[in-house]
Amino acid sequence: MTVTERFMKYIMIPTTSDESSEVCPSTPNQKVLAQLLVDELLALGVSDAHMDQNCYVMATIPSNLDTSVDTIGFISHLDTATDLPTVGINPRIIENYHGNVITLNEIEGTILSPHDFPELADYVGQDLIVTDGTTLLGADDKAGIAEIMTMAETLMKNPGIPHGTIKIGFTPDEEIGRGANFFDVVKFGADYAYTLDGGPIGELEFESFNANNLKITIQGRNVHPGSAKNQMINSMEIMQELHSMLPKEQKPQYTDGYEGFFHQLYIKGSVDHTETAYILRDHDKYLFEQKKELIINIVDYLNKKYGLGTVELDMKDMYYNMGEMIQPVYHIVDIAKEAMIELGIEPIIKPIRGGTDGARLSYMGLPCPNIFAGGHNFHGRHEFIPIQSMEMAVKTILKIIEKVAAK
Repeated sequence: MTVTERFMKYIMIPTTSDESSEVCPSTPNQKVLAQLLVDELLALGVSDAHMDQNCYVMATIPSNLDTSVDTIGFISHLDTATDLPTVGINPRIIENYHGNVITLNEIEGTILSPHDFPELADYVGQDLIVTDGTTLLGADDKAGIAEIMTMAETLMKNPGIPHGTIKIGFTPDEEIGRGANFFDVVKFGADYAYTLDGGPIGELEFESFNANNLKITIQGRNVHPGSAKNQMINSMEIMQELHSMLPKEQKPQYTDGYEGFFHQLYIKGSVDHTETAYILRDHDKYLFEQKKELIINIVDYLNKKYGLGTVELDMKDMYYNMGEMIQPVYHIVDIAKEAMIELGIEPIIKPIRGGTDGARLSYMGLPCPNIFAGGHNFHGRHEFIPIQSMEMAVKTILKIIEKVAAK
């Protein structure tokens, strides 16, 4: 089965995770996909493939070498993001893309345009998989899954390819920040691993944000507006006041590279009660702590102004910059970089401006850089992936395996 065939098969299983769920996996269809992958691995001859009670899939391809080399892992996540549905995905292959505007949905007028997405010009002459403009495509991260599974099939059907011990892992609920919650690093047994969860071809990432998620609840007092003087406390206005005290230039739409941000996710409110949530991100640990301190100081100020208990803050650190854990073993980044160069791929080494299981796994004792899976415009209706990028991701995995086996 080709990587494209696998990808098209996997995206038909809707695996959107659910932050409101308290179980793992957060949605039952993640288990459906996980069991399918276990069955496929067993059919390939990967005899220890299994899914545990929390929907983590692990498998081992034993070494065929006479010498001992590093045990390396490859990891992707089962779930898809919550931004759009993954039920009823209607993918379409644009063969030999000519660089023109692609109409995704005539009824809704949704297009994929080089004017809006200039990176399309990089894929003229290639074959693109797109959506019908109403759903996610699911390349994040079913492209990574398809690439790892294609690697496994290649090794199992070609026993003459030299390789050390290879570990395979698929995790649930990465998109809601829980992908590493029940990951057993000791059981996995790899010296280091690579997540296949990156974007365009060539991406190689070993630094991530420090991440904090916070929720704010504001309690107001609703009084008839005709007699509200000195009585009404409008919780929505307090929320707006809080938001206005955050640095305006530190929003996602104004930042890139190593710049951090405050990002407001939603607002649900009335005069009497308002809830909002933010994510705080920064690569620099000191600036990250400053961001958290600023929020705490603003909340304290508003509670002094409007009364104790008016504003309640719930903050939680999600993960930290994995670069601190990978720098001491930087050779694992060099291996991936050299593999790409040998395949004619220009490595794009940059910090991750998003989450990845690798960030938490690195702090759990499994150094875990992130390499490209090939997709673009994740979490939106304009998501697309070039078939050739998926094929090169498979070759990159195999080249990494080859280089480790030769050491």
